[in-house]
Amino acid sequence: MRVAVVGASGYVGSRLVPELLRRGHDVVATHHRSPPTAYPWSGDVEWRRVDVQDEDRVLEALAGVDAICYLVHGLDDEEFMRLDRRAADNVAYAAGVVGATRLVYLSGIVPDLPHDELSDHLVSRLEVEEVLATADCSVLTLRASMVVGAGSTSFEVMRQMSHRLGVVQTVPAWMGGSVIQPVAVADAVWFLAEALDRSDVTGHLDIVGPEQLTYVSLLRTYAARARLLRVQLPVWLAPVGAVARVAGSLVDVPSGTVHSLIPSLGHDMVGRLDAADVLGEPPGGLLTVADAVTRSLASPRAGDGAPDGASVEGDPQAPSVGDPLWARHRSVLAWVADGAWSTVRGR
Repeated sequence: MRVAVVGASGYVGSRLVPELLRRGHDVVATHHRSPPTAYPWSGDVEWRRVDVQDEDRVLEALAGVDAICYLVHGLDDEEFMRLDRRAADNVAYAAGVVGATRLVYLSGIVPDLPHDELSDHLVSRLEVEEVLATADCSVLTLRASMVVGAGSTSFEVMRQMSHRLGVVQTVPAWMGGSVIQPVAVADAVWFLAEALDRSDVTGHLDIVGPEQLTYVSLLRTYAARARLLRVQLPVWLAPVGAVARVAGSLVDVPSGTVHSLIPSLGHDMVGRLDAADVLGEPPGGLLTVADAVTRSLASPRAGDGAPDGASVEGDPQAPSVGDPLWARHRSVLAWVADGAWSTVRGR
């Protein structure tokens, strides 16, 4: 099967492509400017240039494919909601024109609340789902909350905040009690690949890990696996806007992305329609949060002897040389800082 991965050079896409290659699929990988060359699989796919805002370019990029995995979601543009709607409309239209039989979209878990109580980030996810559902083919949306893995935006925000805040971590009270159900990226890409092969399954499903936990518990799990001494202190007077600005200034992740993500942290993000009940579980079962974090921290940076996280033979949880500079740069600094602190404390 020829599969187009729209957003192949992004984090999830970079780990999905090797999973598709392992399964024997021909992969068409789209790029916006120039084909990325850093990923180990870059020479094993057909690169096609696309501007998802341009209907004609989308049609050209998707010509001749059997299935489409759509991984595009903008957060760092002030008009990301409008841009995402237009891009989704172009892809939905193109899927029917080129004769694709399957379209899979990676979305986010959306709380069962009125739209006016949701963040723009979550509303946009829903809007894209609704637009893609109009495509003239079999469509399935997979919804995830936090994806755990080295290089993941959410994971890197947690990692960088954990290292930079020091021993005392202040946690806004409005998010401290929120419950989430993180999924390891290794499991997420397995579900995406499985969904592309299962055109009989439509609608939406949640891809989640085996545990539901609060953000405070998640931070404690990370600290324990990273061997950091951290204490979480709730803060009651912490407006969402102020938290977003502070978080954006503390991490290397693009501030626009952080500002868009933070408001969603006040909602519970747990699965209601578990994909595992329909698609089955990955070989070996689902990774726990602790195991996913441990594997994500096993190598401080790509090229340290372990296979690249985006290679066919690698662990998707591990870092890749193709990850964004802000993820790779912080990974190295965090480990150096942690190693120095461990030495001082005699560990």
